[in-house]
Amino acid sequence: MSEFVLQSPDTDEALRRPCVSVAVIMRRERIDNRWQPLRCELADVVPHEAGFGQQPRLLLKDDSEERWLHPGFKVELFIGDAEGYYLNVTTPQPCFWVVWRMEEQALLADEPVAVPQIVTLSYHDAGRWLDAQETVEQVAAPLDVVQWLQRFVDQHHVLEAKRRQRPQSFKTLQDRFGNPVRVSTDKTMGGTGRG
Repeated sequence: MSEFVLQSPDTDEALRRPCVSVAVIMRRERIDNRWQPLRCELADVVPHEAGFGQQPRLLLKDDSEERWLHPGFKVELFIGDAEGYYLNVTTPQPCFWVVWRMEEQALLADEPVAVPQIVTLSYHDAGRWLDAQETVEQVAAPLDVVQWLQRFVDQHHVLEAKRRQRPQSFKTLQDRFGNPVRVSTDKTMGGTGRG
């Protein structure tokens, strides 16, 4: 299997972002379920090769599954999202995240297939897509990609200084509706208060 071609910006091209070209392999399998006979899922993210072309194609088809290759994705690194890459690279298993959608009409095969839309290495991007109710799956990133991502993070990510948490006793009290509560320490005595 070929290696990922990890590109970093040249000194002459300051506007060019570090990137890696990838292809996505999606899997569609038959399952024993009368309401949903097919299940689609992310199978892998592999280095893009020129021989893949630019159009999706069927790699494998048998009675139980199909595998589709979707070439031509570029994963770019943005300085403004260095924290998102930091959160990925510091996990026990850094990964690629892939956003995919089912075809509305069957264009590639007899039945609709899952089509990748975006590939990212950013924890923040993946979270935003999940918040938008998109289908997002992950697959482990290989060591060379993790090391490349780590170099980018080392160069561009700045850890924020931890702020001292205010003691709970200094926080304002609120009622169950979120309104401020006034607490008085004045003691009132029954009657006139005279003894």
